[in-house]
Amino acid sequence: MARKFPSKLRWLIRTNLFVSFIACFFIVSDAAAQEVYDLSRCIQMALERNFDLQVVRNREDVAINNYTAGNAGMLPAITTTNRLGGTVNSSVQDYGDGGTVSSSGVHNTSGSSAVSLGMTIFRGFQVKHTYRKLGEQVALQGLQTQMEIENLIARIVSEYNFYLEQISLYENLAYAVSLSRERVRIDEERYLLGSASKMQLLQSIVYLNADSSRFASQNEVLRSSQIRLNELMASENPGEEIILADSLIRLNENLIYDTLLMRTLLHNTGLQIASKNQDISELDYKIIESRAYPYLTMSTGYGYTYSGYGTGDLQNQQVHGMNYGLTLGMDLFDGFNRRREKSNARIEIENREIQYRQVEQSVKADLMTIYYAYENNLNRLRLEEQNLEVARENLEIAVERYKLGDLAGLELREVQKSLLDAEERLISVKYQVKLAEISLLQISGSIMDYL
Repeated sequence: MARKFPSKLRWLIRTNLFVSFIACFFIVSDAAAQEVYDLSRCIQMALERNFDLQVVRNREDVAINNYTAGNAGMLPAITTTNRLGGTVNSSVQDYGDGGTVSSSGVHNTSGSSAVSLGMTIFRGFQVKHTYRKLGEQVALQGLQTQMEIENLIARIVSEYNFYLEQISLYENLAYAVSLSRERVRIDEERYLLGSASKMQLLQSIVYLNADSSRFASQNEVLRSSQIRLNELMASENPGEEIILADSLIRLNENLIYDTLLMRTLLHNTGLQIASKNQDISELDYKIIESRAYPYLTMSTGYGYTYSGYGTGDLQNQQVHGMNYGLTLGMDLFDGFNRRREKSNARIEIENREIQYRQVEQSVKADLMTIYYAYENNLNRLRLEEQNLEVARENLEIAVERYKLGDLAGLELREVQKSLLDAEERLISVKYQVKLAEISLLQISGSIMDYL
């Protein structure tokens, strides 16, 4: 004889079903209303709007503005000075014969105007080396911008695929909730038919609620990843819903170590920055060395002077004309400062060479380490794919046996948990392979391939 199903238990199940239905409804509705973003679009938006990148690009513009012939000292300097003034004086003059001459309120005026031109003709190649240094600084800042772009793309691709990972975990947990809900349905029917105990039904509800709680927590993780992706893209609304064009993480399983190493030595941005710093330090040494040479400068100008006198026979005087000259000089002794600076510059050149070798060793070590992780995770990926197939088949058999009453509830839960764990491990390994792939492409200077 069928037992009467307790109203409280029936309310719990219906409430769980209703909440799950409402959650899925809003998720589907939001998805339909939002634009679809693929990886390329996310990267393009970040490159256009990311705040950190804008700052780095502005610094590059400053370096470009500084790269001028005038800043290097190649162009002449032209100045003009103009002055208008005067004096108002009173004087008393006593002579030896007893005579006295006094004057009061004598107003003298004066004015001058001049234009001058000066230019360094030769400064021991200092001007040429300074101009080259400014050009190298533009190239260096361009590399800094390139590194910021590569880092931003790597973060975008990582977050994009992390979001995909969380979506897969979300769907996996949704499947786990559906399995637990099916188990509650089976136990409910058994309880009503008298072939299952109330305790067994309550335990099924506990499992359902536990899975539903994990499902709700995963939704929070998914939302956080979405906000971080919006932040990287500098979206006006960080909470904006993002619907991705991809549903699964796409992997490149054909990366070859020797090819990556060759590209790294040629295109790694960190190595290029270290090399550029070497070039700049060598130019600094040449600039200091140029101070040992003689220097030759030229100057010319035109001036006009007016003087007006308030007393005496001469009322005013006007003088105008031009001047010119060449100056040849040489620093004979500066307290050994030049020798000290040259010694420090040589040490800096050596330091830059050491830093280059250090960066080279570091990128080689990183490449080797990450490639090992890449291969290892690919092997794990194949194992986990096999495990998942076995776990799915095992669950199908377990559910059929449970429906027939040949399998205990605890054993079914273990089989269900094994499937859930297998799904999560596979999703996690896929993401780890993707992270290794991103790092390998970034180290080898190939991260732009994602565009």
